Amino acid sequence: MFHVRPATVADAAIITHHRHRMFVDAGRKDNQVLHVMSQNFEPWVRRMMTEGKYLGWLTEAEGNVIAGAGLLLLDWPPHPLDPHSTQRGYLLNVYVEPEFRRRRLASQLIEYALAEARRRKIRVVALHSTDEGRPLYESTGFRPTNEMFYVEPVEP
Repeated sequence: MFHVRPATVADAAIITHHRHRMFVDAGRKDNQVLHVMSQNFEPWVRRMMTEGKYLGWLTEAEGNVIAGAGLLLLDWPPHPLDPHSTQRGYLLNVYVEPEFRRRRLASQLIEYALAEARRRKIRVVALHSTDEGRPLYESTGFRPTNEMFYVEPVEP
């Protein structure tokens, strides 16, 4: 019933839709800032996919995309957690359409991303999680860290 396939540049619009809905479903207002983000994200993800820096997987049911996840490949200095690698993975855009949730589709997509990281010998994969998503990520081996953010305010 469900089929997972690699995302292509032609899927940039659906990946953008998932990203937008991911933020709305996490409690952000569906406002102008999210629309501007989406307008800027779609060409960015096209470029990153073309350059081989964004890898994605999409789950389909009856020919419709119902879930997705991405792995961004980042240049990163060697680190005690991975003293040999100069790359780190960043898991992003994990999204399942509401009517298909609780069927382990997100877990399956996360495993695709982690398998690709392993294939590339990337030992560190980071992500940012909502409180609701934390149990899912912890069940796949992610653990909380002490990372902090500094963020300049966004102009409306």
